[in-house]
Amino acid sequence: MRALTGDFLDWDVPFVASSPPKRELNGPGQMQGTINPEYLRLMAKPDGLPVISEWATALFAEFEGKIRWGGLVTNLSFEGQAMKVDCAGYTAYPNGMPYFGSTIRSGAKIAKKWEYEGRDKNHDGYIDGTHPKRKMPKRPKDTISDRWDAYDVVRHIWAHLQDYKAGKLGVTLDGHDSGYKLGSSNGQDPWTLQWWDSPDCGSTITDVMNLAKADFLERHYWDGSKEKIRHHIDLGKRRLGRARSDLRFAQGENIIEVATPNYQGDYFANNIYVIGKGSGAKTARARVVVDDKRLRRAKIVSNKSTANAKQLTEYGKKERAKHSEQLTIPSIAIRHHSNAPLGSWALGDRILVQVDVPWAGELAIWHRITAEEIDPAAGTAVLTLTRADFYG
Repeated sequence: MRALTGDFLDWDVPFVASSPPKRELNGPGQMQGTINPEYLRLMAKPDGLPVISEWATALFAEFEGKIRWGGLVTNLSFEGQAMKVDCAGYTAYPNGMPYFGSTIRSGAKIAKKWEYEGRDKNHDGYIDGTHPKRKMPKRPKDTISDRWDAYDVVRHIWAHLQDYKAGKLGVTLDGHDSGYKLGSSNGQDPWTLQWWDSPDCGSTITDVMNLAKADFLERHYWDGSKEKIRHHIDLGKRRLGRARSDLRFAQGENIIEVATPNYQGDYFANNIYVIGKGSGAKTARARVVVDDKRLRRAKIVSNKSTANAKQLTEYGKKERAKHSEQLTIPSIAIRHHSNAPLGSWALGDRILVQVDVPWAGELAIWHRITAEEIDPAAGTAVLTLTRADFYG
């Protein structure tokens, strides 16, 4: 369908997927495939654009009446005689888009006007030119601007993007708050969003979600009349998903393939130094260290969005976990099974993965599902995983 108007162009596109569509936690996911060249020569009226056009066409994968995946055509190329089509979910749209909306200053100090400003030039504590001398009154306290909830910023950016006539994608978002307020309560470290800083909308959303330690998930579904497809972003109440002790994922039962497990290698670090806002010797920084009986391996990471020590430390903890993960199962392929029927899990769920790994033996490690590629016709799925303890 046309991404802007929602007008359907074809109900049965001859799209041959190179792999099942991929849904992703905190990302747009992807779908790739090819289309016969004769089909591409058709023109869609009345706009005159080819049926399949970059940043104009949306493709949807439907199975048994349910929208399994939806996204925008982002790139077209040739593969032999066919056209190769790359699609990304609607949440890819903010990436690379500049922000030109109103200024946000969350938790900023606002100096109150004071009628006695500059009226004690000799600094003797008295108002200049008064007879008899009058003491300078106490300066009023500065106020702190309202602090924005992280999700309010995400909604604000989406509203800004869709306020343009050529940006009306019809994306809706949950209305609840994350509970995480941007900026500091004392006004010392405000969080700002200003167009003259050339912020990227997608990167800003990612940064804000990381600060809030929160998740989002894109989904598409039919409206009640099955005449329109709705596009919605679910916002977690911080993290999406739950521990699934009711499901079983075991090699030799429903796990049919295991990606090669990996350690950290050169990526390993147990000392993380976070460089924050500021310049020179006054640059804010934080250090996060873990005593793991290994040699000290240090890494510097940057988070120039804040000078707040607590925020920098929290950012460092996440980076430290990322750089000191133990053995990880990157992904598993599973078959439809009573242990875990296809679709019985949700992205963000934590599952116990039981596998036999060479040199490590039999392992049972809790992982989090961060992406899925489900092939309902084949009765199989590929789950992308991250160790659950990475998230704390």
